[in-house]
Amino acid sequence: MSALILLVFLGALVLAMPIGHALLAAALVAAASNERVPLDLLVQQMVAQVQSFPLIAIPFFMLTGSLMMGGKLGEALVGMLSALVGRWQGGPAQVSVLSSTVFGGVSGSAVADATAIGALLFPWQRRLGYPPAFSAAALASSATISILIPPSIPLILYAVTANASIATLFLAGVLPGLLLAAGFMGVCWWVGKRRGLPRSGEAAQRGTLKHHALYATPALLLPVLIVVLLRFGFATPTEVAVLSTLYSALVSALIYRDLSLRRLLDAVIEAGVTTGVVLFVIMASAAIGWLLTFDQMPQHFAQWVHDNVDARWAVIALMNVLMLFLGMFIDLPAAVLLLTPVFLPLAQGIGMDPIQLGVMMVVNLAIGLYTPPMGTTLFITSALARAGIAHTVRELGPFYLVALLVLLLVSYVPASILK
Repeated sequence: MSALILLVFLGALVLAMPIGHALLAAALVAAASNERVPLDLLVQQMVAQVQSFPLIAIPFFMLTGSLMMGGKLGEALVGMLSALVGRWQGGPAQVSVLSSTVFGGVSGSAVADATAIGALLFPWQRRLGYPPAFSAAALASSATISILIPPSIPLILYAVTANASIATLFLAGVLPGLLLAAGFMGVCWWVGKRRGLPRSGEAAQRGTLKHHALYATPALLLPVLIVVLLRFGFATPTEVAVLSTLYSALVSALIYRDLSLRRLLDAVIEAGVTTGVVLFVIMASAAIGWLLTFDQMPQHFAQWVHDNVDARWAVIALMNVLMLFLGMFIDLPAAVLLLTPVFLPLAQGIGMDPIQLGVMMVVNLAIGLYTPPMGTTLFITSALARAGIAHTVRELGPFYLVALLVLLLVSYVPASILK
């Protein structure tokens, strides 16, 4: 049955079927082909998977991102970062990395970051004379930082699937996210210096920088508040999501004064539609996961690895290779939901902490977001920058190297993320 699920799922992807529909089609075909599978129980598993209280955090964090990123915050943030690092070697590209890092603490969505930041920065970078492919590569890679720095939708999905602590996962994702940011900024500096790329003509005057910093401070405090509330146990992740929405609404209405009834309605609709898509993928993935468990595929896979791979480091390397490969073809939320039941028993068998596995999985799958043939941020940034996909991929070489180094650290030095 597991082989049939894989064949139907891959066939649906080849036919360009949406990921949620492809998963559901594979589940239905596999269930109908096996008389031992009780269909009513399959439906119950699908519904039960979305009856989880922590999932309430998803629409509220999405609404927070829509309220913050749809207003004046983007312009204020870009202005501050441009004044801060624009005159450095590769500074305009470093603005993309810093913007993604800060926006990551607001939206938790790599796709939202790539779209919003690209629309703001690419015209400016184009006027400075930056190669469109390099601009697209810098943002395609750095936009994925948002799924490691809290709030992170993929980490929430992993926590629900693996029965792990959302707060602990959020805290564990901070350091890898910051390491990626530092590494990507280093790549931008190196490329800018080696190619002699132009710098921003805007001087980092103290008055201008102070003005932009003060204007953006209320929004920049949001990720700090999220980490503090979670770290010291003042609120649960779901409560933090609700509080962050209330905070973003008050900041938009009272400080930025750009919260109209129309924009509020648009933000609610956008968050609702996106949440509906995520929940549909969760339900379809739950069906697949239950069928694979029913067929004992995770146990068989873990047993095969135990019989054929001895060293712990080799097991971790095998998991990384499989995650990297599958991340190039499967959408990130679906990949988290599908791979967690498969790799969790294997990780527990070698004594790996589930928190480490969650961060390692998200770092792996984040690389898939800017890797062909299905890289979401790769296609978005290339389209916004008007660059060819092949040219953008060539520019991504050093960014891949940084991401793989961070992945190795997360995989083999658990002390770097576990407190």
